[in-house]
Amino acid sequence: MNMNAQWEAVLKRDAGADGHFVYAVRSTGIYCRPSCASRKPRKNNVLIFKFPEMAEARGFRPCLRCAPQDAGYDPRLDKVRKAVRYIEEHADESPTLAELGRCAGVSPHHLQRSFKRALGVSPRQYLESLKAQKYKDLLKNGRDLAGAGYEAGYGSSRGVYEGASRYLGMTPGAYKKGGAGVSIRYGIAKCALGRLLVAATEKGVCRVSIADTVGELITDLKNEYPYSNLSRNDDQLKEYLSIVARLAEGETPSESLPLDVRASAFQCRVWERLKEIPHGKTMTYKDIAEDLGLPKGARAVGSACAKNPVALLVPCHRAVRADGSLAGYRWGVERKRKLLDMEKKRK
Repeated sequence: MNMNAQWEAVLKRDAGADGHFVYAVRSTGIYCRPSCASRKPRKNNVLIFKFPEMAEARGFRPCLRCAPQDAGYDPRLDKVRKAVRYIEEHADESPTLAELGRCAGVSPHHLQRSFKRALGVSPRQYLESLKAQKYKDLLKNGRDLAGAGYEAGYGSSRGVYEGASRYLGMTPGAYKKGGAGVSIRYGIAKCALGRLLVAATEKGVCRVSIADTVGELITDLKNEYPYSNLSRNDDQLKEYLSIVARLAEGETPSESLPLDVRASAFQCRVWERLKEIPHGKTMTYKDIAEDLGLPKGARAVGSACAKNPVALLVPCHRAVRADGSLAGYRWGVERKRKLLDMEKKRK
């Protein structure tokens, strides 16, 4: 069940979705089962979690009305839930896979496989994302950088910058200021698919977008980074623009560009798999999901593709439906078709 389907289940108070996920409301600090009769929340105020333990790890309390922790979850996932609970309770100790296996009562290999199948990420990746989220919450609540790193379970400042920065998409200091003050340069050029915008921080490319007009590109960038210092400089971004424009023509430049993007552990896995698809080839969402150990994760893969902020550099256009047809592409299905056709001709 993808996020849209989950939200529909919440709106309809669908009892059939109970035991499949819980939703938490930021404004109340409470999480509920989908069928809860409580007042319907605003979509942008809701977080979805696979298990109650995951919501509680983020500080949410179970609803007294619907008792979401007793919703009858699939007993086959009990081992995974035990591992999740153990990770949350011992995050600052960085438990090993062997420890988690002993806690859950299964072999490390079995737990690794079951965990990935249930959550889409490995226990290690879940632990890292949990620590990063705790770090982000502490910074938002005014904790200083060093104190937040220690409380989140990072043993050193290096661990913070190597671990949390991957999820922040900027330095911890910049994140603490809500992104304000981060300088982003961008350039715009014509390409085979229309107008192309490439934006970059000091760390690397943070956004690639395509549109018919310059105005659309700038509006999209401002919506994505409303508190950043944006400045256009086509000359400074000339090399980046050239490389991405060649990708837009179906070429395979030998140069690679550094990236500075925010992503969950699962999104990172999907994007890395997309980059492995050979030039001129496509792969179905279902096959990508199966490669990642998620036979029922096609919708989740599609969602990760839709959230890709650096079009072309991460080739989400190479992901197609099971019947080979082209699913929705943020920059237009016709652009996706044209791009794939150009790549096939250059094989």
